[in-house]
Amino acid sequence: MKFKHLLLLCFLAVVTLGCKSEFETIRTSGNPETTLAKANEYFDAEEYGKAQTLYELTIAPYRGTAEAEQIAYRYAYTYYYTEQYVLASYYFKNFVTTYGGSPLKEEADFMAAYSNYKLSPIYRLDQSYSVKAIEGFEEFANRYPQSERLTEANRLIDEMRAKMEEKDFESAKLYMDIGRYEAAQRSFENVLKDYPETKRGEEIRYLMAISQYEYANRSFLERQRERFAKDVVLIENFLGRYPDSEYAPELRTLLQKDKARLKELENVRY
Repeated sequence: MKFKHLLLLCFLAVVTLGCKSEFETIRTSGNPETTLAKANEYFDAEEYGKAQTLYELTIAPYRGTAEAEQIAYRYAYTYYYTEQYVLASYYFKNFVTTYGGSPLKEEADFMAAYSNYKLSPIYRLDQSYSVKAIEGFEEFANRYPQSERLTEANRLIDEMRAKMEEKDFESAKLYMDIGRYEAAQRSFENVLKDYPETKRGEEIRYLMAISQYEYANRSFLERQRERFAKDVVLIENFLGRYPDSEYAPELRTLLQKDKARLKELENVRY
């Protein structure tokens, strides 16, 4: 049994070394035609790491030839399929710049943005790649207004904007939770400004009124008047916009407190 096991290991080693030897032979052959043919074989077989290595060796020899465009196109995809999305985006953009008249340009333009989309993380993390992807898809929409991919591009933009909105909204709520009410106010205002289509408008305006009241209540006496007055404006605007809101009874009570406090402060002045 031990002898058979040893034979099996030897066989597997020979097969493995043989495969590696074939790849290394092609890689070091210095023959562009053979290298490109094998790169295409690897690509079609979904062995993208090996294909990438061999395509890289063919870029210089085939520069300026008819084959160069297809090499650049597939080379970019090898990075995408191996989940090297930063480089994939770079090489898709490079393809668009180099082959501006190519029928593959639209696809490459889309994939440059889509590669950044693949890097877009959960909402709690930094959204730099979401911003890059959105910018890329917006440029795509401007360049190809009739594209069949436009619906998908817009859907992905909405998805990432929703994620970014969630992050900004939760950050504003965090400021509120830790008692940084002025920062919470600014953050909520920015959410409304940056995401005018938000479905959280009612909740955000409610939280702005609550945080403004807490901010005013904790302020130095000489600043309370203007800050309670601002809360009155926020609440009255809210009630005008959402008279039947579930938050309306609470805010009406808070409005009475604001006005009572403003009356007290007016008496203090005199």
